[in-house]
Amino acid sequence: MCLAIPAKITALHDNQMATVEVGGAQQDVCVALLEDVYPGDYVIMHVGYALNKLDPEEAAKTLELFKEFDQIKANALV
Repeated sequence: MCLAIPAKITALHDNQMATVEVGGAQQDVCVALLEDVYPGDYVIMHVGYALNKLDPEEAAKTLELFKEFDQIKANALV
C-alpha cells in the first residue's frame, strides 16, 4: 500500500526541487512532474516527488483526517 501526503510548498529551488512542509517537518521534493507550482501551493507528495497540485481546502480536509487518525491511535495505546 502506498501513501501520498498533502504538503505545502514553502520554497522553490533552481534544480526542479522544492521544500515542502507537513506537520511542522520540512523535506525537499522533486517538482519536475508539475508545471506552475509556487510557494503556498499544496501538492500530493509520494517518495520524494510532488505528483500533482491539490486544492487548499482538500489538503486541509485530508490533513485533518491524519490528525484524527493520530488521536485514535494515541487513545488506543493508552
